[in-house]
Amino acid sequence: MQGEEICNREDGKTAKGTRIMSETALRPGVAALSILGGMFALGITDNFVPYISETGSLWQFHMVRGILAVVLLLVAAGFGIGVIRPLSWRAVLGRSLFPASAMLIYFGCLSVLPIGVVVAGLFTAPMFVLLMSVVFLGECVGAVRICAVLLGFVGALLVIEPDPQALDPVSFLPIVAGMLYAVGALVTRLWCANEGTIALSAGFFGMLAVFGAIGLMFLPAGGPEGFDGFVLRGWVPLTGKMWFWISVQAVGSIIGIGLIFRGYLLGEAGYVAVFEYSLLVFASFWAWVLWGQTVGPLALFGMILIAGAGAVITLRTDDAISVRGVKVPEDDA
Repeated sequence: MQGEEICNREDGKTAKGTRIMSETALRPGVAALSILGGMFALGITDNFVPYISETGSLWQFHMVRGILAVVLLLVAAGFGIGVIRPLSWRAVLGRSLFPASAMLIYFGCLSVLPIGVVVAGLFTAPMFVLLMSVVFLGECVGAVRICAVLLGFVGALLVIEPDPQALDPVSFLPIVAGMLYAVGALVTRLWCANEGTIALSAGFFGMLAVFGAIGLMFLPAGGPEGFDGFVLRGWVPLTGKMWFWISVQAVGSIIGIGLIFRGYLLGEAGYVAVFEYSLLVFASFWAWVLWGQTVGPLALFGMILIAGAGAVITLRTDDAISVRGVKVPEDDA
């Protein structure tokens, strides 16, 4: 592994995800285009959230979108595209708590922070994965990846631009989302190594639907007006416009995740995972087109540091992870 060795790894052991590749013709160009297509879809659909957040409810959005997504996955499974029944309900539900919590924070932040800042925070996940792997799994890392982690967190600070005299804790929430997603990635390896993508995706969207229902139970109907009220509103009337945008978001998420999964099937995980950082570009571009959001020079430099650090960590780690809910395919044998 490029000058580094993982403790606890047996000599000659094939890295996860590589055996299935040996049985399938690799198509790196198509894999890269598939990942880029998935990130393009997610970048534009995430920018549709403000159409919902101005008058809608975060909790209602997650409940309705989660139910729609699970129904779509059931239909896909019915047509033979994967298996939706998990091998272990407990493992899948336990794992789903973490990425679902991350996405709950992620979408909540989209209503009050620039999308580029929120996406950049989520992409700190590979750095947290590396740190947690060292602390909890006993992995050994070299100086290159340690430096990448440090640069990545410097980049995160540049993106959120914390002001000591006017510190806003909300600015740090996207990084918390990245940390929770990292925990989800680790427990996916430990608990769900043999689960299929359809089962994991259904668990993830189903857990978001449950979170949404819980929020609606405790929050009063209606709530504050405007974007800032997105997190504080309970049940609100579902207008035709809201149904449309929630449906678009659900379908866009399924398409994006499907394209990412296809990319991992057609290319080496460490190679294709790097292309996921294109989400920073697509999300920021559509935020500028649709909402006039711009990224300052410091924040832009911070995004470059985060993307560079994540790419280095991904290329020098056997178990590349996807940062938008897709498990790297593995051989079931």
